[in-house]
Amino acid sequence: FRSPAPNFTLQDRKGTTWNLSELKGQIVFVNFWATWCPPCREEMPSMQKLLDSMPQDKFKMLAILNRDTPENADLFMNKLGVTTIPVLNDMGNNVGQMYGITGLPETFIIDKQGVIREKIIGPAQWNSPQFVQMMLKYINE
Repeated sequence: FRSPAPNFTLQDRKGTTWNLSELKGQIVFVNFWATWCPPCREEMPSMQKLLDSMPQDKFKMLAILNRDTPENADLFMNKLGVTTIPVLNDMGNNVGQMYGITGLPETFIIDKQGVIREKIIGPAQWNSPQFVQMMLKYINE
């Protein structure tokens, strides 16, 4: 599975603008989710643990909120204590359409060259050894 990741520019809830093309040279974990999606909510703590275990200068995680209100996301993330994953608002599913998502959650792993290397449909235990090893493999390529 190797195709260039469609570029996008979205703002997170702290007002930071994220442009995917500016993250080249890093591994980017892009997760499409919503608060109304129970599996999305379930996998979020393991995403935070994965993020915490990765080298911050080589790995970025972006949680793209799909067809949901940012206020819901704020409440959910605060309640969960997930504070370092940027939540990007894609209310109109524009980025979701570019990535061809068919449901939630869907996760894309984008390599240092900006190429999609993995597409994972459905929830995962992101801090499990297999995914940690996968991320480190891409980081060390």
